[in-house]
Amino acid sequence: MNPVNKALWYIESHFAREISLEEIASIGGVSRYHMSRAFGVVLGNTISRYVRGRRLTEAARSLANGATDILTVALDVGYGSHEAFTRAFRDQFGVTPESIRSQGHLNNIELVEPIKMDETLITNLEPPRIENGGVLLVAGVGERYECKSSAGIPAQWQRFLPHFGHLPRQVGGVAYGVIFNTDDDGNFDYICGAEVSDFSALPADFSRVRIPEQRYAVFAHRGHISDIRRTCNTIWSKWLPESGHEVVDAPIFERYAENFDSTTGMGGVEIWVPIKA
Repeated sequence: MNPVNKALWYIESHFAREISLEEIASIGGVSRYHMSRAFGVVLGNTISRYVRGRRLTEAARSLANGATDILTVALDVGYGSHEAFTRAFRDQFGVTPESIRSQGHLNNIELVEPIKMDETLITNLEPPRIENGGVLLVAGVGERYECKSSAGIPAQWQRFLPHFGHLPRQVGGVAYGVIFNTDDDGNFDYICGAEVSDFSALPADFSRVRIPEQRYAVFAHRGHISDIRRTCNTIWSKWLPESGHEVVDAPIFERYAENFDSTTGMGGVEIWVPIKA
């Protein structure tokens, strides 16, 4: 498994807090020196600059979207004071946080967007099991993505995880990543969430989706989570065209069981693809 892919996943999933080169190297299974060199050679950037750029980009996005309290934004991306955040923000973008909040757009600054991970096909994809799934209510943090922008999903999980286990009327300890409302251009809604018994007690800003009773091909992704795009790409580009199964227009979801570790990215995930009965 590519250690740089593991590093990218870990950074995207944890950049809101302080993360060290030792942590990132440990997740990648290599030494500090190896990780530092590999990251620079493969991506043309240092780990520290990439982490700082990602933090400040997400902060700039929040400010342009109307965040009212700059200190809260600063704390959310790992800065301990308004002054430290403003200094880093100005160094990164050449403007102040106040100016971005005032103008309400990001057209005049260069953002550091998440880098996509490896999407090449897997040659030995494990065959799926076929299963009938019941009705499922999922609630959590939602975002709308263009197909090309979905590298932001790990950061979305980072925003959701503090709520996991505390959702009103949550059922069990399984997390779900649900893709739905896909259009002809490949844009889609994605919810990081958990099962709930009903939606009535949820805060207004939480997203929700009702997944109907459906037949599925269920694929096991047993490797590191950073490799999940390769599994998905293989399902859609190779397995489905060769299988004779017909995909139906219904939500697709990832199922993260209790043994999945959001710190290491290991523990396995299931990908549930709706198919015609």
